[in-house]
Amino acid sequence: DAEVCLMRRTDTTINPQLSRMISETGHTDVVVVTDAGLPIPVGAERIDLAYRPGAPPFLDVLDTVLRELVIEAATASEEIAEHSPEMLAALRERLDALGVELELVPHTELKARSHSARAFVRSGEFTPYANVLLTAGVAY
Repeated sequence: DAEVCLMRRTDTTINPQLSRMISETGHTDVVVVTDAGLPIPVGAERIDLAYRPGAPPFLDVLDTVLRELVIEAATASEEIAEHSPEMLAALRERLDALGVELELVPHTELKARSHSARAFVRSGEFTPYANVLLTAGVAY
């Protein structure tokens, strides 16, 4: 891994589109980390990392984004509790470690809120409702 990152000196993302988007994200901008199936509005910035079903996993993509982006709020679909409780637990664990509370809303509301997102980072995840809206915070 170190050989790949020699030019950049980072152990986070080496994807140029993802790195640029994170660098350009400002306070209160929303970034959506998605599974393979969430509808992405036409014209929205799409950073599509999926290369086969299940890869890369949602949590790997989320971990990469969370290592680089300061967030102050997060929103997921309330349906995740019933359909993918293990994914919800993993999501909460990551956000709790950052001191960020997870708001749960109906999936239809999540999709509506996503329309104002700055960008969508798409994983290859096939777990139902593995999507989260991240509201950017500030580092100071």
